[in-house]
Amino acid sequence: MFFRQIKQRGDNFSYIIADEKTKEAAVIDSSFNTDAIIRILKSQNFSLKYIINTHSHSDHTAGNEDLKACCGGKIVAHILAKINKDISVDDGDLLAVGKTIIKVIHTPGHTRDSICLLADGKLFTGDTLFVGECGRTDLPGGSSEDMYHSLFTKLMKLDDNVEVYPGHDYGSRPYSTIGYEKRTNYTLEKFIEFMKN
Repeated sequence: MFFRQIKQRGDNFSYIIADEKTKEAAVIDSSFNTDAIIRILKSQNFSLKYIINTHSHSDHTAGNEDLKACCGGKIVAHILAKINKDISVDDGDLLAVGKTIIKVIHTPGHTRDSICLLADGKLFTGDTLFVGECGRTDLPGGSSEDMYHSLFTKLMKLDDNVEVYPGHDYGSRPYSTIGYEKRTNYTLEKFIEFMKN
């Protein structure tokens, strides 16, 4: 599987995953990185199949329409997302990019429509889980109770070796693992106290 983490400006990450044999590709969270994404897609001769949003906040969806106009691809978001989308997904749904299968995990908490995406041992967490922290829950649609459920009954039950790729470069490094977050993430250790403050 081809994989690229992109941060052109600001602290938002975008991701490209692709099947190098079929040349099908998906972009996760187009954000403000459209120019760099387009350069990579063209240089690799990839055909963009999906533009997937981990949630509907504008800093993650900013490049959707420009990317679609340039490279095609269907915009994918959770069924609750109030954005322009071509495909609605929910917990447990699967998307195929060539032979790579992307599993949708509904992880409300930061927003009601937040999803994480699991593909080939890589977990794209949007604003649900960061390196060393988790997403805030004080914005409209946020819920500390939902975040707790998403983190502890879904994400922390994944294998420790699953790699974590967040939506923002907020941590001490750009990616992590589930096992590392279990051992070091202070918001997981003191979640209730943290959210009260």
